Amino acid sequence: MFDFLNNTGSIPIDYYLWLSGVLFCIGVMGVLLRRNVIIMLMSIELMLNSVNLLFVAFSTYLGDAKGQVFVFFIMLVAAAEVTVGLAILTMIYRNTKSVDIDFLKNLKG
Repeated sequence: MFDFLNNTGSIPIDYYLWLSGVLFCIGVMGVLLRRNVIIMLMSIELMLNSVNLLFVAFSTYLGDAKGQVFVFFIMLVAAAEVTVGLAILTMIYRNTKSVDIDFLKNLKG
């Protein structure tokens, strides 16, 4: 019926590897090339989610729930990272009226 499905009816692990790799590369490029702090935080989240996709894919492929438990803890850390990052970003915006990372050079103390 569909060419991308194997005999068992599930998507091959290779597709998850390629998708996760592409998402991780997009996240790395977003962190390295963009100067907006919000875009950088979103790129870091994209990288974390691509790793989570790999953990879930391998956990399902191997029939072991340890990878999915690890994903839960990564999501907790990511939520804490976003909370602290947005709090810092709010304080930076109050001081500089910009979210551009180049303006942070002026905040030497």
